[in-house]
Amino acid sequence: MTARRVWYVSYGSNMRADRFTRYLVGGTPVGARRGYPGCRDTSPPTATRALTVPGGVYFATESRVWLGGRAFYDPDLPGTAAARAYLITSGQFGDVAAQEMYREPGADLDLTEVVASGRHAVGEGRYETLLHLGEHDGHPALTFTAPWRADEVEHTKPSGPYLEVIGGGVAESHGWGVDRIAAYLAGATPFWTAAEVADLLRGLRG
Repeated sequence: MTARRVWYVSYGSNMRADRFTRYLVGGTPVGARRGYPGCRDTSPPTATRALTVPGGVYFATESRVWLGGRAFYDPDLPGTAAARAYLITSGQFGDVAAQEMYREPGADLDLTEVVASGRHAVGEGRYETLLHLGEHDGHPALTFTAPWRADEVEHTKPSGPYLEVIGGGVAESHGWGVDRIAAYLAGATPFWTAAEVADLLRGLRG
C-alpha cells in the first residue's frame, strides 16, 4: 500500500467530529461509557467531506459503549447511506480500527488487498471487514464493517444517546434538518419511529 493518506469513511457515531477526535487524541466521548487511548499519531484530519455511499446502515449486536445496537454498513442494502470522510494517515486508520475492536492501537494494516479487490477481511471481528468505497482527490476511501450481511444477523435496538450522536454527525456533515435526519435513522431500525427520533434530536425525552 503506497498511499500515505486514506479517507476513513464513517457512517455511525464517528460522523460527529468531537466523537471521532477521541479516537485520534484519546479520552471519553460525551455520553459514552468508556474511553479510548487514541492513535499513535494524534494529528487532526487534513480534510473532511460529506459522502453518500450506496447501501445502507443497520443496527445489530450490543455495544458496551452505548448499551444498544451498533451501527453497521451493508453495501448491498437498497438505497444510500449518509457518511462523513476524514483524510487521515493509513497508520491512523489502522489505530482507529483497532480501537473499534477494543484493542490497543499500534499495528498498521496492510491495505493493499482491500484497495485492489474492494473487500478484505483482516479478522473475524465485527469491524474487521474492510471495504474500498472509491477514490477522492487521489486517495482511497475506506471503511470497516461486519463480515455478515444485514439479513444474516438479528437486528437490535440502538440507544437514544447513540442515535443522538449519529444524528448530530449527519447534521454537521450534510446539513440536514431534524425531520430528514429522523426519517433516515428510523429507516435504518424498526425499533424507533421517525417522530421518536425527531424528539431525541430536539433534546426531548419520551
